[in-house]
Amino acid sequence: MTTTEDLRKKVRDFLASHPFTPRCDSWAGAYDPGFSRELAHAGLLAVSWPEHLGGGGGTAVDRLVVTEELLRAGAPLAAHWVGERQIGPTLLRHGTPELQEEFCPPLARADRTFALGMSEPDAGSDLASLRTSAVRDGDGWRITGRKIWTSGAHLATHLYVLARTSREPDHHDGLTEFIVAMDAPGITVTPILDLRGEHHFNEVALEDVYVPGRWVIGRVGEGWRQVVGQLAFERGGPERFLSTYPLLSAVLTAGLVDDTARRELRALAARLQILRAWVLETARTLDAGGAPVVQAAMSKYLGNRFELSVIEWARPLMPRAIPAVRALYDQALAASPASGIRGGAAQVMLSMIAKDNR
Repeated sequence: MTTTEDLRKKVRDFLASHPFTPRCDSWAGAYDPGFSRELAHAGLLAVSWPEHLGGGGGTAVDRLVVTEELLRAGAPLAAHWVGERQIGPTLLRHGTPELQEEFCPPLARADRTFALGMSEPDAGSDLASLRTSAVRDGDGWRITGRKIWTSGAHLATHLYVLARTSREPDHHDGLTEFIVAMDAPGITVTPILDLRGEHHFNEVALEDVYVPGRWVIGRVGEGWRQVVGQLAFERGGPERFLSTYPLLSAVLTAGLVDDTARRELRALAARLQILRAWVLETARTLDAGGAPVVQAAMSKYLGNRFELSVIEWARPLMPRAIPAVRALYDQALAASPASGIRGGAAQVMLSMIAKDNR
């Protein structure tokens, strides 16, 4: 029986034999399909999925161990990240057996890649106020609308889309989840450059895009109920506090820490241990079949605060930093505005936490 320590060693051995340049925010900004396919070939992708669907038959805790090691190292994960973290688990919970068979095995091999079509230009953090619509067309659907901040959409093979299929008094009702092929007629992708001029984000326009009926995820009109549970996968993982870990590690390795930074480091280390314990508990809840939405919101909020603290801790040390360490700092700093918003703004997370504790 493979223990978590055996699995952790397997990941470290893989990383040692597959050279790459460490990067902060690697799960969002480091796109390397070849690395993702090698990871899959080594049995380190989709480790928590059923074996008959291409997975490793493990647990959410197993996946936590793998992703923690990959994120700590700053490995290039963006090519497979959305499909493996979010789409596959959503299909396993809500997809038909046919939809699972069609998408899970190629996702587990990193042969298909996904971008998330949730946020919209005029919706802000209120996801349920989206305007993208889907109307019936025979056995399929026609989708029209706009999605924004769609990381990797210019490279993905498919797009997850949350769209409105009916108008209801409560705008949380009448939403449906779809899979859309990125090469379908009617899709236009417009780049959104970040502060460094890099291209990760996009705005995606859908104009009368046809989607076959079999590509509906779950039940028509119940998308909000499904997506609330799905957000636990998006918000509750170690990527919410390990995006800047490569910077922290590089500063220590380079010997840049002075007495002041060493004192502050103790507090950072304590916070990191608490966050690790929290996401472990979240993974165990997922293994038990739960949807730890509030737990995930707490991880997302506190994790982002930790990442920002790492940047502030490293800032006064940068005048003495070598170029490789300075590059990691610049990456972390450039990603920091988006890190507080993606997956839900801080105010939204705090609102969810407060409502749960009334």
